[in-house]
Amino acid sequence: MAETVTVDQLADAITEAVQAYTDDVVEAIEEETERTSEMVLEEVKNLAPKRTGDYAKSFTKTKRRLSSGVVYNVWNRKHYRRVHLLEFGHAKAGGGRVEGRPHMAPAIDRHAPGYEQRIKRIIERGG
Repeated sequence: MAETVTVDQLADAITEAVQAYTDDVVEAIEEETERTSEMVLEEVKNLAPKRTGDYAKSFTKTKRRLSSGVVYNVWNRKHYRRVHLLEFGHAKAGGGRVEGRPHMAPAIDRHAPGYEQRIKRIIERGG
């Protein structure tokens, strides 16, 4: 809807319009980031090695609010010290190696390109 403003009010009107655009974009990006982190979390749980299932079940995501937005971390709450060993493999005590079973990297690699495209689309559409 068009709004009539005087020359004196022009700067305020432009500032208000830009702020509204920015707020809409930031909110849409945060929602998309949460959706994508949930998809990554589900895929990590599906790809994680399952002997008893405890390792896969203890993956979670946490949200941290920063001045520039939000960050979601997908991590293993109980077995965080094992993730890199299972992901990349490790040496055995008696010699030899245990092969890695990638589960974090494939999930991230699968969802990152689509996430980037959706963020670009959000910015182009203005939220």
